[in-house]
Amino acid sequence: MRVIAFRTPGASELASAFDALVKAGAGAVLIGGSPIFTAQRQRIASLAAERKLPTMSDQRDFVLAGGLASYAASFTDAYRQAGVYAGKILAGAKPSDLPVLQPTKFEFVVNLKTAKQLGLAVPQSILLRADETVV
Repeated sequence: MRVIAFRTPGASELASAFDALVKAGAGAVLIGGSPIFTAQRQRIASLAAERKLPTMSDQRDFVLAGGLASYAASFTDAYRQAGVYAGKILAGAKPSDLPVLQPTKFEFVVNLKTAKQLGLAVPQSILLRADETVV
């Protein structure tokens, strides 16, 4: 497998980046975490669909926008833990005394509608591992 890395300094370069990925022979795209990519998730999903490129991201919302799959720590769980920490601090705990926590809950989401549009058959073993499927 060969990795092709592309940087896009702004939303206006997304279409040209996808065109370059196709020209370079990319078979799939991994969308990294970025405020630009989060804000442009609908457009990225559309560009990927137009070019028949399966995409994976670290955000569930990307899959809801039309991306193929996501795998990441649960944002809901992270925000809940932030609320717990805020409560402890408001109750008098010193932030420096609170331990740094690592995520313990991860979510795997697969968009079956996108898979069908791309002509991909999602294996049963993947479906069984998915926390959520979008149809």
